[in-house]
Amino acid sequence: MEIVVENVSDLTKKLTITLPKELVRKNLDKAYNKVNKDVSLKGFRKGKVPRTVLEKNFKEQVQAEVGEQLVQETYFDAIEQEKIEPVVHPEITEHSFPESGTFVYVAMVDVKPEFDLSQYKGIDVEKPVTKVSDEEVNIEIKKLQRENAALQTAEEGHGIAVDDMAVVDFQGFHNGKAMPQVRNEDYSVDVGLNKLGEEFEEKLIGLKKGDKTLYEIDFPGDYPNPILAGKKVEFKVEVKEVKVRLMPELDDEFAKDIDEKHATIDDLKAEIRKNLEKAKEETMQGDLDDRLMNKLIELNEFEVPERLVKFEIQEMLKQTEENLKRSGLSFESAGINLEQLVESNREIAVKRVKGDFLLKKIAEVEDIKVVDEDIQRGYQRIADQYNMTVDEVKGYFKRREEILPFMNELLNEKILGYLRDAANLIEVDEVTDGKAEEAVEVKTAE
Repeated sequence: MEIVVENVSDLTKKLTITLPKELVRKNLDKAYNKVNKDVSLKGFRKGKVPRTVLEKNFKEQVQAEVGEQLVQETYFDAIEQEKIEPVVHPEITEHSFPESGTFVYVAMVDVKPEFDLSQYKGIDVEKPVTKVSDEEVNIEIKKLQRENAALQTAEEGHGIAVDDMAVVDFQGFHNGKAMPQVRNEDYSVDVGLNKLGEEFEEKLIGLKKGDKTLYEIDFPGDYPNPILAGKKVEFKVEVKEVKVRLMPELDDEFAKDIDEKHATIDDLKAEIRKNLEKAKEETMQGDLDDRLMNKLIELNEFEVPERLVKFEIQEMLKQTEENLKRSGLSFESAGINLEQLVESNREIAVKRVKGDFLLKKIAEVEDIKVVDEDIQRGYQRIADQYNMTVDEVKGYFKRREEILPFMNELLNEKILGYLRDAANLIEVDEVTDGKAEEAVEVKTAE
């Protein structure tokens, strides 16, 4: 195997790989022998078709199959021989079978960027104070009260109010045409939860059983539902039934009904406060990691391989497509412009790629590695989250393609933990556009 390496750029290498005619002939012979056994040609017995006839009829097909096979069998040997570490699958730009009997193909290989780390320790990062107010606790109590309320058919003439359950038929129209995905019959609207959007539910307030109405909603371009985003939709609505909630008293008996371990309403409130504090702490840590990564990217400027960015965008599109499929939709039926979606995801993809290179570089410099203790802790976390045993969790990580993303996630978490410990955390009441209010320095990295 002969290999010629050209540096197209700092991030891309062009490998021209020539395979010897002995190897090529062996693979071509094997492919033509298989074709000879499988095909039937008029005038020839099966398996007795001359090679020249086979080449005349199947040359293009055989060469395509053999070429792909030869690339798969030799590419990894070629990059190992040249000590090249690709970061994404190569792009095979050309391949041919010259008259010399060899096989030649060109692989464009992207490699990781070479860069010197700028500041990554002692980065100033705002850390919101984790507080839970009495109002937040009361909101959660009210949610529990609402969830445990009995539903009763409303009296005749009762107008829909917040916390009522309205059963409606609705049909959406765009540019005068009915939207098949925006319709439902006997649909229960839990007024106040805004599952159909705040404006949709506001229009229902005051309507009574039997009322029919027509109203228009102008959905913004960033509306979460892609079918409605950026569209002016006219809704035809009929109220079929209205139910009111009979709210239970917020007393000690209510707390016991929620969970018998609560002797009083104060016990229930204490547990709610504890859970809210834990949730806020987890959210805060995620936000803190995001701000750390954004600062790292700002402080460390370098180019990333374009093909790796494209690969990351494709992975993001796959995830979006899977989410749509779960709702019985496609990009087309949801009215999503793929080109616009690709462009809108590009900046995020570049940041993800840069962030991963930065984290791995820090791991290399600081000798951060995943050890057995980290893996066991990762297994236990998943087991706790999904109410499984650790052995059951391990059963899901048998294959290489399953364990590698898990190991990468554990490594990134460990690196981020190191960066948090090394950061200069500035405690603030609230993070607003990167400006700290009432900032108090609470930790300084050495």
